[in-house]
Amino acid sequence: MENMLDVNAFKAALTKKGYTQAQLAEKIGISSRTLTNRIKTGDFGSVEIKKISEVLEISNPMSIFFAN
Repeated sequence: MENMLDVNAFKAALTKKGYTQAQLAEKIGISSRTLTNRIKTGDFGSVEIKKISEVLEISNPMSIFFAN
């Protein structure tokens, strides 16, 4: 499966909110290793996308998680 995650946009949203990947992982209830793997593969579940979007205040998650 092709990685559709826009990694640069994801990291920009993370930086904008002042979170590290480890802090975000803790906030959404997964390990930092799991988050790192999800970023590499782009394989996020809908619940994870919803939680990340809420924490990072991403108004249009489609543009980050389903980028072309």
